[in-house]
Amino acid sequence: MSDFDLDAFLPYQVNVLAARMSREFAERYRARFGISVAEWRVVAHLSQTGPVSVREIHARVDMDKSKVSRAAQRLEAAGYLRKRPHPGDRRLVELSLTPKGQAMMAELTEIAKAYQTDLAARLDGEKPAFQAAIQRLLDRDGAEN
Repeated sequence: MSDFDLDAFLPYQVNVLAARMSREFAERYRARFGISVAEWRVVAHLSQTGPVSVREIHARVDMDKSKVSRAAQRLEAAGYLRKRPHPGDRRLVELSLTPKGQAMMAELTEIAKAYQTDLAARLDGEKPAFQAAIQRLLDRDGAEN
């Protein structure tokens, strides 16, 4: 028997926690809008950046380009985003939220805030320390990659 304890291994714990939180949050927005995790990420990213290409979203949210493209197709079909030729590179497509997509994001923002409040309550006052620790790990990881 190994002396390695998977349940105490920090990368494992973070991965399990991230997957659980993603599922919990997805249940909330899926119930309201019927969108997938990939679609949520595309809409959320566009709400923060404005018009960008699939390539830029792929790089920022760490999702396969094909997954971003499929999510964008579904969002476009539902009227939440529009596609246009990228002004700087005609080989790329630029994505942007439509007014309907902006309205959905306004509601998604409230859903996200409510979920964040629920998570903070579970942390019982330790949220600032928890977020600071996560940020230190993210900053260090980003500097090494």
